[in-house]
Amino acid sequence: MDCGHDVGMARRISSAVLCAALLTGACTASPADRGPEAEAPPVEPTPTALAVDELADGLEHGWDVGFLPGGKLLLTERPGKLKLFSSGKPGAEITDVDANFDDVFAEGEGGLMGLAVHPDFEQSQRFTTCQTHQADGEGVDVRLVTWRLASDGGSARRVNTLLTGMPINGDGRHSGCRPMFNEDGALLVGTGDAADPATAQDKAGLGGKVLRIDPETGEGLDDNPFADSDNPNTRRIASFGHRNIQGITMQPGSARVFTAEHGPDVDDEVNVLELGGNYGWDPSQGGTVDSYDESVPMTDLDRFPDAVRPAWTTGDMTEAICGTDFLTGDQWGELEGSLAVASLRGSKLILLGVDDNGEITKRSDPAELDGEYGRLRAARTGPDGALYVTTSNGDNDLLLRVTPAP
Repeated sequence: MDCGHDVGMARRISSAVLCAALLTGACTASPADRGPEAEAPPVEPTPTALAVDELADGLEHGWDVGFLPGGKLLLTERPGKLKLFSSGKPGAEITDVDANFDDVFAEGEGGLMGLAVHPDFEQSQRFTTCQTHQADGEGVDVRLVTWRLASDGGSARRVNTLLTGMPINGDGRHSGCRPMFNEDGALLVGTGDAADPATAQDKAGLGGKVLRIDPETGEGLDDNPFADSDNPNTRRIASFGHRNIQGITMQPGSARVFTAEHGPDVDDEVNVLELGGNYGWDPSQGGTVDSYDESVPMTDLDRFPDAVRPAWTTGDMTEAICGTDFLTGDQWGELEGSLAVASLRGSKLILLGVDDNGEITKRSDPAELDGEYGRLRAARTGPDGALYVTTSNGDNDLLLRVTPAP
């Protein structure tokens, strides 16, 4: 079962381990001592009431949502299913898209995961998925696969396997994997470290990274931070030192890319992408241990003094943050420009106020989505300005449409 963080882990760590996991890397007595990078604004009342419409039920771990020209939606389900919605409105017709996902390794946190609709979809009908791959029942890797949707929407066929070799764990743990097209046409992909101790800091590998690749070839772009490397994987890296990225989005009106990732029970992080940045996760402790030591800090400033500090952290709270996107449009009132973050273990939607400098200044947890629907995974803003959220409870999951209340 996917528990957001790890099965049965929450709140089992001792006070000594919790102390070691604090964001500064120093053993301190209280969250207030962690340093300014760990400070988080208190939860405030949500200034705008929300309306929540249930667009579909009967789903199984709806993982991601993509928006097509004309108002249609694509939705991935983790066991290896793809659905097409005729619109994002209640009463939409829902079609099971016929596509061959027989090679999907639907185990634990792995399966058919993130989805990115190509910017030229109107001409190409293409979209790219993140999916765990198996052969003879054994997990092989996590892959990016590009598909072409039939004109009638009833089927999709593979165009190519864009990228292979993202690491996989035998039980699917820490599979990532969320893709997004940036405004410059690059495909950004947030990946997981497959719960392998050395992966996040290994620049020869693709796990625990943000990748920045050409969506036609899967190769790293010429202006990537390690573009001069002899290793093709290194050339694909935009940032490293991540644990398990579950959300990625761009702030409207800026070039800032925000990611959301799971911490080791506490200290889930929202980060701002810095090209070439090391985000400080290293359960191998510099290669000195072979085990996946999750007592280390999420952002280890002792080992990596120049590590990129998180823009926001849950601190002692266990939320298991996931999909994330910005609320856009005047209809949101005071909430316009907020970063919406879905929470798995916390079973809520978190709204973070972000200023023009990319600083997170406030937080609210709308009551309409706080514990009302269980675990929330995807959070994607559609062209209509509505926020589309999926539940991930594993039984009769939902696609929700969230708008300001009339």
